[in-house]
Amino acid sequence: MFDSLKIVLRDLGGLLIIVGFLTFFVLIIPLIFHEYEAIKPILLTAMVYFGTGAPLYFGLKRSGETNLRLAMATAAFGWLVVSVIGAIPFLYMSEYGLNIGMDPVSAIFESVAGWTGTGLTMVVNESRLPYTLQFWRTITQWVGGVGVIVLTLAILARPGTGSFTLYKSEGREQKIHPSIIATVRSIWWIYLLYTGIGIAILSIIEILTEHGIPYTDLIWRSINHCMTGLSTGGFSVTDDSIASYNIYSQIVIIILMIFGAIAFVSHYDLLKGKVRKFFSDPQTKALFFLIFLGVVLLVAFNYPFRSIYKDLETYIFQFVSAITCTGFSTADISQWSESSKFILSFAMIIGGAAGSTAGGIKLFRAVLLAKGVGWRIKKLVSTPKRVLVYKLGEKPLSAQDAFEEVNEAAIISFLWMIFLFVGVLVVSYCMPNESLGDVIFEVCSAQGNVGLSVGITSPSMPIMAKLMLILNMWIGRLEIIPVVVMIKCLFGRAK
Repeated sequence: MFDSLKIVLRDLGGLLIIVGFLTFFVLIIPLIFHEYEAIKPILLTAMVYFGTGAPLYFGLKRSGETNLRLAMATAAFGWLVVSVIGAIPFLYMSEYGLNIGMDPVSAIFESVAGWTGTGLTMVVNESRLPYTLQFWRTITQWVGGVGVIVLTLAILARPGTGSFTLYKSEGREQKIHPSIIATVRSIWWIYLLYTGIGIAILSIIEILTEHGIPYTDLIWRSINHCMTGLSTGGFSVTDDSIASYNIYSQIVIIILMIFGAIAFVSHYDLLKGKVRKFFSDPQTKALFFLIFLGVVLLVAFNYPFRSIYKDLETYIFQFVSAITCTGFSTADISQWSESSKFILSFAMIIGGAAGSTAGGIKLFRAVLLAKGVGWRIKKLVSTPKRVLVYKLGEKPLSAQDAFEEVNEAAIISFLWMIFLFVGVLVVSYCMPNESLGDVIFEVCSAQGNVGLSVGITSPSMPIMAKLMLILNMWIGRLEIIPVVVMIKCLFGRAK
């Protein structure tokens, strides 16, 4: 038991060291914008990360190799520790002359929403935040979208099976290369490339189409919105999210959100020129099909239009934002019909592709469950001698493998829905004046790591409701199993 604890603490220490380095990078922002009073909270945050991580990593460096159970416990515990320490800058908000200083629970909520890529926020006026805090929110989502463990492996990875088990602990299994170290580094190169291209394109469009706004402001919001759009996080630096953007800028944001919800393995194929393979991926095909279906349903349930052009544009943007788990908004969703909210809630539950930055149950499991229903029906109506073919995309599966995959997807989805149900019960109890439909929407947004809101999430929420949504965000980001494993380890019941 003690040896296992040393392995978990060593890997946690490495994770905290890397996040500490990342936090030092944020110190560039207060220097650029002369927000010298912001240096103290960022520096303090970095030192807490280092002060906690360095003794653990270097003191326990010779501990044994991790296994999947310990890696999952590290992931679950690590995301909590990173988020709690990351709340330090938000506790200093009142020092900037703002009248919305955060209490500790709200600060942790904001940090968890950042690191998990959720986007629900305790901030009332994002545009009034100092540049340093705006970028701190952005960088937590940008790194959290790919995963802090993936970042750690890219820098501190050691050869061996331990790296792959840590990689799997964040809900990833697909590999670009046989080497897991090469895989995580390729993921980061793709991520950096797309981020740079997105910032450049959006900045140019903004400068060419927006007038009366300083170029520095346009570039600043392009940097932040590209980073939180590609990471499918959804934090904004404007008070109305993306509503003030023109149609050309919104199209760029839509593309970034979709790219963020597609698996990195597929992006690698695209960059290698394998366009046909990119579009033939089952998850990619499912994503585009569901976007089309979702927009058609929103149109059907909201006909006739007040303005065909404007309404269609809004429905496309909001459904893409929901299913990619980004959370950017161009409309007041609280005023939408219950049927429209239900359609968006379903999209937030499904989410994007496994191996992407998106949340939700994942398209891979949705595809498996849909195919599993078809396979089961075919098996029931077929003669005993008939040979059934099981395929997922171009990959053939044996009958045993096919149904094992379906069973695993069903178990995760079932657990996901149980925690969703618990979240709805708790938030409904704490906020009895809110409609059940709105509570379901908000909890789906939290557990799906989305960030769309109907107005329930706010600094005035009851503490118990905040804690419940924090739990939903944490569980949703880790896909439940690592959390269960960590709890079993804490109580000494893991085998």
